Amino acid sequence: MSERVLVLHGPNLNLLGTREPHIYGTLTQDEIVAETSAAAEPLGIRIDLLQSNHEGALIDALHAAPQQYDGVILNPSALTHTSIALRDAVGAIPTPVIEVHLSNVHAREPYRKVSYVADRVAATVSGAGAGGYVAAVVLLARIFAERGEGSGA
Repeated sequence: MSERVLVLHGPNLNLLGTREPHIYGTLTQDEIVAETSAAAEPLGIRIDLLQSNHEGALIDALHAAPQQYDGVILNPSALTHTSIALRDAVGAIPTPVIEVHLSNVHAREPYRKVSYVADRVAATVSGAGAGGYVAAVVLLARIFAERGEGSGA
C-alpha cells in the first residue's frame, strides 16, 4: 500500500522561482513538488499539491486531509506568523503535519521567528531550501513506519 501526502502551500508560493530568488531559491513550485515526488516514490509515498492565497481554503484542505491523506507537508508562508485559525486547524486533525519553510525563518525579520503552528506539528524544517520538502517526506515515512499503519486514505 502507498501513503498519500498533501503538500499544502500558502500565500505567494505560486510565485516561487521568480519571487525573491535570493531568499526562496530559483525552483518553481512545480519543480519543488517534482523533486519531492521523486524522493517520495521509493518510499511508497504519493505527493499531491494544493496552493492557495486564501487562508480559508488552506483550513478547508486541512479539515479534509484525514479523509484523503496520510500526512501533510505544510508551508503556511506568511500565515505562519499570523494565523491562529490555521494553527487551530492543524491541531484539530489527527493527520501528521510537517511544517516546512524554504528560508531559515529564525535568521530573518524578528516577526518571522514566531510560528503559530509550530506547537501543533510533528516537526518543522526550516532553511533547507527545496531539500526541506524531501526531509519532510523522510520524516513522514518514519512516522508512518512507527505507527505501523497502511494507507488510511
